[in-house]
Amino acid sequence: MKIIRRLSYAFTGGAAGGVIAGLTTWALTYVGFTALLGISLRPDYTAPWLFEYAFGSGLWMLPLILPFWKNKPILRGSVFSLLPSGVMLLWVLPGMGKGWFGMDYGAMMPMWIICLYCLYGIIAALWYKAAQ
Repeated sequence: MKIIRRLSYAFTGGAAGGVIAGLTTWALTYVGFTALLGISLRPDYTAPWLFEYAFGSGLWMLPLILPFWKNKPILRGSVFSLLPSGVMLLWVLPGMGKGWFGMDYGAMMPMWIICLYCLYGIIAALWYKAAQ
């Protein structure tokens, strides 16, 4: 029963981090910050998109149950965010026809993804630590 509780903390932390990262992307795109960086990203901000993003984000943070860096949630979240960042940059964006690392969106796209996913991972790890 303890493992189910830990998995639920990790999933909800990831989902919460995903929602916050998604809303951050929406807000910074809306005010023109991403355009200022030269990023032409214009995702469809709809409820189904946010739900799908939150669900996927929750799944990516299930490894938070592993015992690495338990007392260092910022390091933990940052490191655990590298895998979904890599998948986005090396598989998802190229699969969408946006080039390796999403470079068709702009030269700053890789840095944007890494920073955004780092934020998401830190939020997830902090949530997980607080829930325990």
